[in-house]
Amino acid sequence: MSAWNDKIIAEFRENNGTVERFGRRLVVMHTRGAKSGQVRLNPVMGLHEDGAWLVAATNGGQPVDPAWAHNLRAHPELELEVATEDGVETVAVHAEELPEAARAAAWGRFTTVAPGFASYEEKTDRRFPVFRLSPREPGAA
Repeated sequence: MSAWNDKIIAEFRENNGTVERFGRRLVVMHTRGAKSGQVRLNPVMGLHEDGAWLVAATNGGQPVDPAWAHNLRAHPELELEVATEDGVETVAVHAEELPEAARAAAWGRFTTVAPGFASYEEKTDRRFPVFRLSPREPGAA
């Protein structure tokens, strides 16, 4: 994990889910490495919608997906730290990559809420995958 990620995660946890740069729209994904199976913590902007969270795999506009996107495809069951009224809560979720029409609509929500996301489109012609992280049923793997 990078020093930047460490700092963001610490701020998230210390301030009950609020991070200066993200407000309360940050989530911390506990993904598993596609090959290693090791847990990795990934702080990303998450849009809470209809009881689930949307995350966009922008990688800051780089021409390749972030490693966590590959990891979600390989291991879609994960834990997610989210901001709640009472602080930070961990939720068991299932990741699903959105098909194109739903992805395009979700991407529009990201650029509306955080206009800086639109600048990533100027850096690459890559379509940014968007994942829906839905709560798993109690007892589900």
